[in-house]
Amino acid sequence: MAAGGDPRPGELVVTRDFDAPRELVFRAWTEPERVRRWWGPEGFTMPYCDIDLRPGGTFLRCMRSPGGLDFWVTGVFREIVAPELLVFTDSFADKEGNVVPPTRYGAGSGMPLERLVTVTFEELAGSTRVTVRHAGLPSGEDRDLVRHGWAGGLESLSGYLSGAS
Repeated sequence: MAAGGDPRPGELVVTRDFDAPRELVFRAWTEPERVRRWWGPEGFTMPYCDIDLRPGGTFLRCMRSPGGLDFWVTGVFREIVAPELLVFTDSFADKEGNVVPPTRYGAGSGMPLERLVTVTFEELAGSTRVTVRHAGLPSGEDRDLVRHGWAGGLESLSGYLSGAS
């Protein structure tokens, strides 16, 4: 069940419980071959995913829309506590991993170049609660799109986890 609330201005919070062990859910977020199988809203694919999972390490992902548009994102891991916590920056990028203005992908001019994402993985007697805190988002349509994206992505993760081991 997805729920959301925005406790601070500029912060989006989305929570979802998964019927899967915390270690598996964490690996689904941190292993490229697993991330490619679920990341993004329904209908999106991930033709490219590279993850250097260490503080200061980077990631580069490409989400492809059902219409064939590529959306590149990059970031830097700030904190990793396996299997409990991921903290990373989030920026739009080009295919070389260079940060680009969000307007390149249709976001409004109020979207900052870099946002901060904190993901917690809470063990619940065999299941896992994931809470995503996405800070640095403007209010309005861009935030609504990001909320929709996270909800769809977590729904895809649920589907992936139901058949993963």
